[in-house]
Amino acid sequence: MSWIGIWSEHAQTYLLVITLITFFAFSLPLFFKPCLWAKLLLWKIPDDTHLTIYFGRCLGAFAIVTNIMFMQAALYNLGTPFILQFFILFCGLMVIVHIWGAVLRIQPVTETIETGFWAVLLILNFLFYPVLQ
Repeated sequence: MSWIGIWSEHAQTYLLVITLITFFAFSLPLFFKPCLWAKLLLWKIPDDTHLTIYFGRCLGAFAIVTNIMFMQAALYNLGTPFILQFFILFCGLMVIVHIWGAVLRIQPVTETIETGFWAVLLILNFLFYPVLQ
């Protein structure tokens, strides 16, 4: 028995929940207050924050666009498999990024703990992935 897609009939609900959580917990804070978001995750903020703010806002803008695409998939069933493929790749890469940072000891403990968050999302993406019957 394959575990991939066992909850596929709930893929749109899953995307809606993930969109709402990530929009308010990550996307908006990164876009509007990247240094505050970083401080909450225990990052040390440099004296010159211009580059930090720029990259934070760029990431926040990309995350907002991604949230809009996720919302369309959730509400109108537009490209749900594509969106979940995108999210599977993203979560997989985020696991690698966080393991890399942990191994090099260049990130706060909150980011190392976050590795588990991305790993759980990666697994959930496979479980909710729409499969052809």
